[in-house]
Amino acid sequence: MTNIDLAELRNLAIAQLALSYSPYSNFPVGAAGIVDDGRTVVGTNVENASYGLTLCAECSMVSDLVRTGGGRLVAVSTVQGDKTPVAPCGRCRQLLFEHGGPNLLVDWEPEPLLLGALIPEAFGPDNLA
Repeated sequence: MTNIDLAELRNLAIAQLALSYSPYSNFPVGAAGIVDDGRTVVGTNVENASYGLTLCAECSMVSDLVRTGGGRLVAVSTVQGDKTPVAPCGRCRQLLFEHGGPNLLVDWEPEPLLLGALIPEAFGPDNLA
């Protein structure tokens, strides 16, 4: 996958903001990813009154990945309410590592980052072999 259009991917993530269920924090987040087979997957945050059961947009996106046939993520964009990139939390970095690995391209400003830079020396499936 050489021609990744991060602007288009970000626009898909922005579209998810309208679907966010964030009545407690008023912090909508949208996510979109490109899968190694060319599919796109999307997600948004879904809050819960208990806060601890809240699902991040990245979790929702990975659920969409698994629901639509699995595969490996090659690029992701996660945006906040003002339509700018927001860094995945630690839990989501680990989840993205599981489904994309250290070379997963993460939309960021001023330039994209590799997930390996956001979660160096991550624990993953290879550690269980």
